[in-house]
Amino acid sequence: MSMSSAGDLRVSKSGQMSLPVSARRRWGLIGGGKVGCLDFGQGVLLVPGGIEGLRKEVMESVSDQDWEAAQDGFGDPDLASM
Repeated sequence: MSMSSAGDLRVSKSGQMSLPVSARRRWGLIGGGKVGCLDFGQGVLLVPGGIEGLRKEVMESVSDQDWEAAQDGFGDPDLASM
């Protein structure tokens, strides 16, 4: 991410905010559209395409090896049994 794509957003009393035009252009949202939102507690991840777009991005970014490591508890037997 370049510094030109970083910045602050203002949230209205009703909870609305505006994405910068550069993000709307890059994401194909000039005429509006869905954006997925995942709340991590200390931060929020926004992904174009709505929650299904977010799921698709996550599924495509995790390899079979990563899934196997997660199922095995990343080498920690206590995590594997959860």
